[in-house]
Amino acid sequence: MAHTAPTWPEPEPLDPLTAPVPRYGTGSLADLLPAITAGQGLPGVTTGMELAPADRACVFLIDGLGWELLRAHPAEAPFLTSLLDTSLNGTGLPLTAGFPATTATSLASVGTGLPPGAHGLPGYTCQDPATGALMNQLRWRPWTDPHTWQPYPTVFQLADAAGIHTCQVSAPDFEQTPLTRIALSGGTFHGRLSGEERMDLAAEQLAAGDRSLVYTYYSEVDGKGHRYGVDSDAWRGQLLYVDRLAQRLAEQLPPRSALYITADHGMIDIPFDPESRIDFDEDWELRAGVRLLGGEGRARHVYAHPGAASDVLAVWREVVGDQMWVASRDEAIAAGWFGPQVDDRVRARIGDVVAAAHADMAIIAGEREPGESQMVGLHGSMTPVEQLVPLLEVRT
Repeated sequence: MAHTAPTWPEPEPLDPLTAPVPRYGTGSLADLLPAITAGQGLPGVTTGMELAPADRACVFLIDGLGWELLRAHPAEAPFLTSLLDTSLNGTGLPLTAGFPATTATSLASVGTGLPPGAHGLPGYTCQDPATGALMNQLRWRPWTDPHTWQPYPTVFQLADAAGIHTCQVSAPDFEQTPLTRIALSGGTFHGRLSGEERMDLAAEQLAAGDRSLVYTYYSEVDGKGHRYGVDSDAWRGQLLYVDRLAQRLAEQLPPRSALYITADHGMIDIPFDPESRIDFDEDWELRAGVRLLGGEGRARHVYAHPGAASDVLAVWREVVGDQMWVASRDEAIAAGWFGPQVDDRVRARIGDVVAAAHADMAIIAGEREPGESQMVGLHGSMTPVEQLVPLLEVRT
């Protein structure tokens, strides 16, 4: 009797409508400053998220410290871990970063109080419709006018104009960057090299006004995660250090203050094997019909040659659709990936096809993105480890 080999059905593509869309309007990074400044009496800011009012508020943003990473490392972060039950005004819930969960997008969401579809920084790299070229929105290359690219005022600017003492305390190199100018400017900028200096000055600036809004930032948790991975001693060492920084700041808060500790995204280590890291530059199927590859490994903007968008969408769904949510531009916008609405000037910055990783994998590009392709820790998508960020609170 002949035996036939068993067969298994081909894996079904993930439905992009099942992607866990960020909680825009009620619990995303874009809602944080509007919720804070509404409690300070700033007119014209709206959000569905509520925080208890505080005359003086400080936001300490730790780049790359996702909610799940923090919960997994209580020994390295005893102070931050002690605050976990104060997350999101005592509810114990984290914030969502927004899509994609990447620094340029998230910092613009924080500073403007707007989701990516409005502020217009929808990824690490995206197409500039005026030139047809890719623009890196973190490094701002090639140059384009920042205030044309992102025309809305920041919440810091609105607060400063309303008489709230407003400032940013960060590394000196960030003062004149285009990203700072269009996302994090308003009031005064204070550049300090060490984390300790930033914490001390942030506390001083909080006390400088009857109503104060202070922002401070630390980047190296993210840096060590990219280089060595979030399972490395180097990353854990940075978490130990930033935990002490947060406690140093909290212990210096003046009266009537609220300190909010948050992050711009989480991170996941992706193995270095061909199944986990699919190289676009070596995959003829994924390259077919593609004019530009934007975004980053776990959140790709794919720009098709004229007339090829539907074919590119079909191929990407066939090749990686069981590992990534793959949507057309219109589908991603309609599903709310970039917020409840997308401005007309922003639509063409979004890929003809948008692919967000669900599995522990990435679409790298070894030739055109050699540095990014060698990073151990990656982020960008809508999975909880990347998307969820803490909102920890200390009050005096």
